[in-house]
Amino acid sequence: MDFQFDKTMKLLSSMMDFRSQKHQLITSNIANIDTPGYTSKDLQFKGIIGQEMQKKLAGTDKRHFSGQFTNTGSIDCEVADSGERVNLDTEMTNLAENHLMYNTSVELLSRKLRSMKIIFNEVK
Repeated sequence: MDFQFDKTMKLLSSMMDFRSQKHQLITSNIANIDTPGYTSKDLQFKGIIGQEMQKKLAGTDKRHFSGQFTNTGSIDCEVADSGERVNLDTEMTNLAENHLMYNTSVELLSRKLRSMKIIFNEVK
């Protein structure tokens, strides 16, 4: 039980951190919309989501999961410069999407904790 609890908590915590960082970057883009020469920036996954999943999720068929994916507890990401001027509509759309994804992570974490509470109450 500790095995599953620990992996899920690390992943959800990392996702919430990533979404929080992305929120700061998007609001920075919006704040600098009138700054001459400023180009839109985005936070993108690298490492755990990109490369590790490709290594760990190999099976007999490319569409199969091996079940051996391990979460390191952190999500590597990098700031990518789009090279384009900030578009307010695009940034507001990105902000709304990021907000929904953050709320989803919070809800999943909440459900995980509720299920753990139910399990602990049943064991008593």
